[in-house]
Amino acid sequence: MRIVTAVAPVNIATIKYWGKRDDDLILPLNDSFSATLSLEDMCAKTTVMISPYLLENKFWLNGKEENMDNPRLSNCLKALKDRLNKENSEEVSSWKIHICSENNFPTAAGLASSAAGYACLVYALASLYQVDGDITAIARNGSGSACRSIFGGWVRWHKGSLEDGTDSIATQIFPTDHWPEIRVLVLVVNDSRKKYSSTLGMKQTVMTSELLKHRTKFVVPDRIEKIIDAVHKKDFQSFAKLTMKDSNQFHAVCCDTYPPCFYMNDVSHAIIDMVHVYNEFKGQLKIAYTFDAGPNACLFIQESDLSEVLSLIRYVFPSNLNANEYYRGIALDKDLFSKDLSLPTGITQYGLNTLRYIIHTKIGDGPRLLQDAKEHLLDSNGLPKNC
Repeated sequence: MRIVTAVAPVNIATIKYWGKRDDDLILPLNDSFSATLSLEDMCAKTTVMISPYLLENKFWLNGKEENMDNPRLSNCLKALKDRLNKENSEEVSSWKIHICSENNFPTAAGLASSAAGYACLVYALASLYQVDGDITAIARNGSGSACRSIFGGWVRWHKGSLEDGTDSIATQIFPTDHWPEIRVLVLVVNDSRKKYSSTLGMKQTVMTSELLKHRTKFVVPDRIEKIIDAVHKKDFQSFAKLTMKDSNQFHAVCCDTYPPCFYMNDVSHAIIDMVHVYNEFKGQLKIAYTFDAGPNACLFIQESDLSEVLSLIRYVFPSNLNANEYYRGIALDKDLFSKDLSLPTGITQYGLNTLRYIIHTKIGDGPRLLQDAKEHLLDSNGLPKNC
């Protein structure tokens, strides 16, 4: 028997991937660029076990048994088995496998749960099967953006040009500690499963959106180079503007899809309005928002602005929840909130508990293995401990 447990992070794209040139190989129409978030606050955790004594392949996700016939899961398994160490590879590759995975954040709610999940699965399997070399292309076979979660820090997914997709890989551009002043606030508006899956949304966009063609050909290549330069120079003004403009255009492309895909809601738009009103009031960009395919916002700020921005959010989106329930992630000092917050004229205050909760996090590392056997999600018989 072999058993391995790993954790892998969420990544948030600041220049978005939307649309594939090959659906089967999950090859994107454009490059993308992302920030990996801290494993300590948001992660997927996966245990994989192989054994000659297991009778069938099984997979559990967040406590529920899932179908092992998922083609993306099968593709990842096959790709890793194809690269098995030659010694005993035939015997080991025939062993059945049990997989148990869970997220400590909402699944299928536009918070990159599939990216973290498949990155974690591929990383754990690569360790289990002793596979060396680049595994980002294998992670891409599970979920496109999963390739970016194989690395910490700031990551670029290269769209590649080869038909077989072998050059569509992710690379780390800057390490985790490159820009330590950056903080991320995830504003959870809705943690339910989204109405339109990203896979179906992308497919419809590719078939119907003229704006997508303009975006991939003329807009994204320039933005990729500019945002890499901004992060290199730690130029928050340029980084913030590029991040927000790209988020806006991504959702414009979704609206240009026919029929349209609406991922944001009224609260999402309220967050955007708050950010722009506040930035204008301050005379510079203090907050940058980005929204993936869901209503939840990721706000990039600098650590020096954390107190004031959190105080602003608390005013605009008040809550009567217990502080430990409403503010999650990196612990907040009780004296952090500004008592003398200057508010811009016309700032709108919304109803109680408009936001579900807030996750305070930062740029973090890539996947890692957990060495303590107590961390395994499967028991010695290959069954979930928590079911």
